[in-house]
Amino acid sequence: MTARLLWVDDEIELLKAHILFLRKKGYDVETVSNGYDAIDRCASADFDLILLDENMPGLSGLETLQRIKDLTPATPVVMVTKSEEENIMDQAIGSKIADYLIKPVNPTQILLSLKKNIHQRELVTEHTQTAYRQNFMQLSQLIDDARSIDDWYEAYRQLVGWELQLSDADSSMLDMLAMQKGEANKAFAKFVASNYLRWIADKEAKDRPLMSPDIFKHSIFPLLDDGQQVFLIVIDNFRYDQWRVLMGEIADSFTIEESLYTSILPTATQYARNAIFSGLMPNIIAEMFPDLWVDEDSEEGKNLNEAPLIRTQFQRYRRQNTFSYHKVNDSAAAEHLLHELPSLQKYNLNVCVLNFIDMLSHARTESQMVRELASNEAAYRSITLSWLRHSPVGELFRVLANTNYHIILTTDHGSIRCKNPIRVKGDRNTNTNLRYKLGKNLDYNPREVVDITSPHQAQLPAPNLSTRYIFATGDTFFAYPNNYNYYVSYYRDTFQHGGISMEEMLIPLISLTPKVKR
Repeated sequence: MTARLLWVDDEIELLKAHILFLRKKGYDVETVSNGYDAIDRCASADFDLILLDENMPGLSGLETLQRIKDLTPATPVVMVTKSEEENIMDQAIGSKIADYLIKPVNPTQILLSLKKNIHQRELVTEHTQTAYRQNFMQLSQLIDDARSIDDWYEAYRQLVGWELQLSDADSSMLDMLAMQKGEANKAFAKFVASNYLRWIADKEAKDRPLMSPDIFKHSIFPLLDDGQQVFLIVIDNFRYDQWRVLMGEIADSFTIEESLYTSILPTATQYARNAIFSGLMPNIIAEMFPDLWVDEDSEEGKNLNEAPLIRTQFQRYRRQNTFSYHKVNDSAAAEHLLHELPSLQKYNLNVCVLNFIDMLSHARTESQMVRELASNEAAYRSITLSWLRHSPVGELFRVLANTNYHIILTTDHGSIRCKNPIRVKGDRNTNTNLRYKLGKNLDYNPREVVDITSPHQAQLPAPNLSTRYIFATGDTFFAYPNNYNYYVSYYRDTFQHGGISMEEMLIPLISLTPKVKR
């Protein structure tokens, strides 16, 4: 743990025992007795950390601190002082010191501060890697023993938790985790293939998960019945790992209740989000409201009828609640929503659909620059976090934190980074989605997909009697034999949705209540 230190103190002779202790620990410690010499040394040499006395004659510690920060802003500075005056602490902290120690300090205090400010990353990495190695077999057993959707929720939570920890630690063990996650997705696909049609057939089954058509009945209507005003935010294409990084940004303002639910198949807007807003499965929407259902081969947008679908659900349940609907595709629309917020207080329910993440995933496919910016999962999450911090959507959450709304934050489906192509053939009427196909002349290897040969059993529309659906699993995607190499090169390593994976199907359903009620 060797590192180069500069210790600045006008009583440096009294600190020889501390300096000797640090040198025995492997640190290279240089000393000066005043601020001017400290500034000269910082101008001519690099240090890993500076220990700075606050109360020195001549140039004070705070004055020295400011000049050091001008010279080397990234070097951590630990302020050491006899003073416990609050204004001194405030000034030092406001100048972005790394730590604050009160004299007399003991060697252990100093060593702890050095480890925290110099060696934290390597210590965190080492500890995280060790903890993951120790937990690896336990997590594998959890995956192997998963027999219910709750088991899979827990396994996925743990996998995402380790992914976030190992990514933050910049760990080389992310490859091992990726392999474990891949194996988990294979097992999850088998689980879904064995249970999905039964879940759809029997809504009262005890082991049936909460699914897309259940969201209003389960999470919205009870709040309205309790007299609460509700703000429903649906972030299109929003994964659980993305929620976990956003959570830290809003946790100080809201009391959070986190849960997961299961998207219906296909995990695509046309099916899953329309099911949320209508409270119906896709084939029922198509039968009951043909003017609101958009067929696969239609050029019309697949999500243009969401407000009318919400209205049909309210009417079906004979609810008298009022609601508003807003779709936010860009910053201008978000700014407009912010401006309109005061006038929305008259509604029992306000629904807002945010499309940024879905737009990001499409842009990453089509733009080399965006693909470079979101080159991996961690970068993809980072852009999502930056969006919340710096867009009007972040302001939306800050404003909502000062209201009486009960906020439900959720999504229609997630996405997965696709790497491995699967050959599939279809006629020209076959849809273009890379993670699911439907058609009457599909040619594929049944061992590589999950297929549904009777769409009515899955409550999916069937354009003709011989229509079937096939779903990609894990990190696979469908590619046509024609121009195969170009197609694979273009779409490999892109984020897609529509198929069967934990990332696409196991998605966040979050309840937020402001901590400070008006």
